[in-house]
Amino acid sequence: MIELRKISKHFGRVRALDKVSLKIRSGSIHGIIGENGAGKSTLMKILTGFYTRSGGEIILNGKNIELRTPRDARKLGFGMLYQEPLDFLQLSVLDNFMVGSDGFHPEEARHTLRELSRAFGFSLPPDSKLEELTVGERQQLELLRLIRDKANLLILDEPTSGISQKQQDVLFQALHTLREDGLAILLVSHKLDEIEQLCDEVTVLRHGRLAGQQQRPFNREKLLHAMFDTLPEGFVSSTDRGGSRTVLDFTDVTSTTGRSGLQNITLSIQAGEVVGLAGVDGSGQSVFLKTAFGLLSPETGIINRFEEKATLPNRKNYSLTAFLPADRLTEGLFPGMTIREHHILAGSRYRIITGRSGLAETEKAIETYNIKGQPDTVVENLSGGNLQRLLLSLIPGNVRLVLMENPTRGLDVQSSEWTWRFLHSHLRPDTTIIFASPELEEIMEQATRVLVFYNGSIILDSPVDQTSYNEISRAITGQKPS
Repeated sequence: MIELRKISKHFGRVRALDKVSLKIRSGSIHGIIGENGAGKSTLMKILTGFYTRSGGEIILNGKNIELRTPRDARKLGFGMLYQEPLDFLQLSVLDNFMVGSDGFHPEEARHTLRELSRAFGFSLPPDSKLEELTVGERQQLELLRLIRDKANLLILDEPTSGISQKQQDVLFQALHTLREDGLAILLVSHKLDEIEQLCDEVTVLRHGRLAGQQQRPFNREKLLHAMFDTLPEGFVSSTDRGGSRTVLDFTDVTSTTGRSGLQNITLSIQAGEVVGLAGVDGSGQSVFLKTAFGLLSPETGIINRFEEKATLPNRKNYSLTAFLPADRLTEGLFPGMTIREHHILAGSRYRIITGRSGLAETEKAIETYNIKGQPDTVVENLSGGNLQRLLLSLIPGNVRLVLMENPTRGLDVQSSEWTWRFLHSHLRPDTTIIFASPELEEIMEQATRVLVFYNGSIILDSPVDQTSYNEISRAITGQKPS
């Protein structure tokens, strides 16, 4: 059994954890829930040696232990699957699988990877570059690496983000098996359905403090009240968005990038539309968004942005277009840099940077976007929800096209609600929003139009109010509408 006693963690003036105590029992799944910024990820990073605690004790089987480095945690069998993958994009899948293993030979590692992938229903080509994989596939690889190392405490931070329903079912069955084998499992999730389905007990954090604990069967209403200062009201979609100008036009666009690429995509998207992209992870949604922005160039076809032919965004189009990637730290922000430095980079008026450059704008953004941090907080110390709020605060004021990969990935209900309220209320009515999401409920609630991708092609293109959840679900599996 692992016991945490009055664990605290401070980042300068920010108190991320304040005397949090809980017990993690062998042969059980313990859920950790709370809104983004509640301290969940900080607590997990203390358990895995990435952060040193500012106060409190960690007791393992009755003995006080110290976790000063990740190596200390690994020696004790503590392993964690992080919400933001920690890997090496330039290396192959096999190379990443071998990282951290002692005495592993490539062929032995290849065999182990193949066997574990088959057991969990994953498709991870060993010789592919990691940068060719989706975020969900990178999470799968990290999970297999933890299982390979026979961790006796398995910590999962939002493990179902970016994976298919089939892979989720396989993962849940594996977790039940690992629990029966005596493994202690910590599950960090914002999805109460997952908590109720998997966990034996749950701890609620709020503002870095212990807000409640329950054992099965859980009282959902009490959990929600413990998580939030005020209960979320649910998503609110805008009905008066619109415009007549074509913002994005694809004509016979083909790309071989990614697992599925794009196959002869032809479509037009108008000003003010909110377009949701659905499909199994890796079916072409990410390639479509990056091609639409100009990060990728198609092999064939013509792309027009704002009724102008372009292969890459010019200076004007960059200020009119914003792209929010799924991997917020690796692709969207600069680890090691502060909130203020990001706002300085996003601006264009600074020729000489002083100690106070961008300070006023950053303080205003922190207040306006409710970012839980200080101007000089480095971005890797922010929670997932606060990383998303920071990215939103960097969107130019004159933006006309917003492209997003899984905009609420890993966010709790309240942070998800806030994100969409911002998008609907702060953007101009004629701003176009195109987003990919694995959550069909999110697409049905937020989008005015849905595109379903299958093997690089669009097999369903329909206004949301003229289709159904079942029709979209069938299209995701490759069944074309009748």
